Amino acid sequence: MRLAELTTITSGHPFRGKLLEKSGSGISAVQMKDVSVERGVCWGTVIETELLGKKQPDWLIEGDILFAARGARNYAVLMDQVTGKVVSSPHFYILRVTEESLLPEFLVWQLNQKHLQNYFERSAEGSVTKSVRRSILENTEISIPPLQTQKQVLGLYKTLKAEKNICAELSRNADKLMNSIASSVLSGKTL
Repeated sequence: MRLAELTTITSGHPFRGKLLEKSGSGISAVQMKDVSVERGVCWGTVIETELLGKKQPDWLIEGDILFAARGARNYAVLMDQVTGKVVSSPHFYILRVTEESLLPEFLVWQLNQKHLQNYFERSAEGSVTKSVRRSILENTEISIPPLQTQKQVLGLYKTLKAEKNICAELSRNADKLMNSIASSVLSGKTL
């Protein structure tokens, strides 16, 4: 099925000019720098801002998906742990799943897989900064396996992601150990 048949797709909030920080406003704005495929939303870097204009924004809710439409890589991130009033920058499309047989987490996983990543890369336009047009995103073909299969795939994905994180941490620890040994040996200390 086409993505447009399974979700509503809107654009991020249309900020005029640079996004200014306004502590204490109670309104948070998620920007490109705040998200990654590996970490999702890094809430520690999300700033508070002020919204100008009279138009009431579409506040983000848990389960919404941010799709990075501009840049070298077009990926999806699930909005989880959303508290308070949150908007996204205009660099994102916001996908809200309307089909009850599709888990938002599974859609994020699917959009980030190689097959669709290649589709977005081929379809992106622009000479300096590549971007995916809304119509391209809307026409993206999505598979909807049974809910049980979606949950199994997500379980396996989370397990493999945790294993990768453990391996990366072990590698960093090994580097620290070798640097410490090298420091000791090269300064003439005995081990």
